[in-house]
Amino acid sequence: MAELPPDIAGLSFEDALAQLDAIVRQLESGGTRLDDAIGAYERGTLLKRHCEAKLKEAQAKVDRIVLGPDGAVSAEPADIS
Repeated sequence: MAELPPDIAGLSFEDALAQLDAIVRQLESGGTRLDDAIGAYERGTLLKRHCEAKLKEAQAKVDRIVLGPDGAVSAEPADIS
C-alpha cells in the first residue's frame, strides 16, 4: 500500500474525519466539476484509509481486564469488532 501524503498522515482522526465528511457533502451536492470531483474522491479515499488505520491503532491499545477463576487479574485484547 502506498504511503499517505504528509498532510494526511499528520492529521488526527477527528480532523481527517471532518475533512472526509466535508468531501462527502461536497460530492453529494453535485455541483463539483468532474476533475475536481475525481481529486476530491482520491483524497477522500486516502482520508478513509488514514481513519481506518487510526481506529485500528486505537483498538490495539484497548485492553479488557479479566478476572480468572482463581482470582488472578490479567488483561487481554478487547473484542471491539
